[in-house]
Amino acid sequence: MTLTPFRPFAVLAFLFALMPAKADVLDQHFSTNNPSATMTVDHSAWERVLSAYVVVSGDGINRFAYGRVTAADKKALKAYLTALQGMKVTALKPDEQRAFWINLYNALTIDVVLDAYPVKTIKDISLGGGFFASGPWKKPLVSVEGKMLSLDNIEHDILRKVWRDARVHYAVNCASISCPNLMAKAFTAGNLDKMLTQGARDYVNHPRGVRVRAGKVTLSRIYSWYRSDFGASDAEVLRHVAGFAEPALKKQLADIDTIDGYDYDWSLNEAK
Repeated sequence: MTLTPFRPFAVLAFLFALMPAKADVLDQHFSTNNPSATMTVDHSAWERVLSAYVVVSGDGINRFAYGRVTAADKKALKAYLTALQGMKVTALKPDEQRAFWINLYNALTIDVVLDAYPVKTIKDISLGGGFFASGPWKKPLVSVEGKMLSLDNIEHDILRKVWRDARVHYAVNCASISCPNLMAKAFTAGNLDKMLTQGARDYVNHPRGVRVRAGKVTLSRIYSWYRSDFGASDAEVLRHVAGFAEPALKKQLADIDTIDGYDYDWSLNEAK
């Protein structure tokens, strides 16, 4: 019998490839783009999943029918995620890139929930990714341009750092009731700005985003967790919110300059 020789360097190289990319270099790498690029990313497979299973409810909360997703559509979703990982993202124009990352984040989140379903909340899906990690966000799950990325990497180290647009918080969906809506269509370079603004308006004007009672305002915890993206003070955060508010809500906010509290419901955004 011939024994295969042990190659420690090969093992180390394999393990190194599985390690997540350093957060402090991801924004540098993925900030590269090609403004004159004509190449586009095909998100039609993801849009078919969204159109089939996103339920636009009368209460203003979009829900996802996890329990109804067919085996064929689960397979198609995984094939879509594989296709995205094969893209040369840094060769795309900026808006094409941003749509790519938002769709990747949302599709990957749905895939993670489907793999663990049924669950009551995404926080119950523990994939590791660190000693103190809970939920699926810190575990490296995909590889783009040779860099292993977690959901947190995509949101915090790429989307937030590269574009510095607070509206991204209204686009990425964490599969929870209090999260901004999962849109029923995919983001593209052409609809990006419109959908980012629509997502902001839908959330700000819904009680899970902003609620005013007796002259006191309660906001979603998103505005607390990511305070620096929305403003340095309560008054600045409220000005951001007012910028997307409908007239009635804007009038209620006009004389308020402090935030009374924050709230969040982590229940799965499931359409029964």
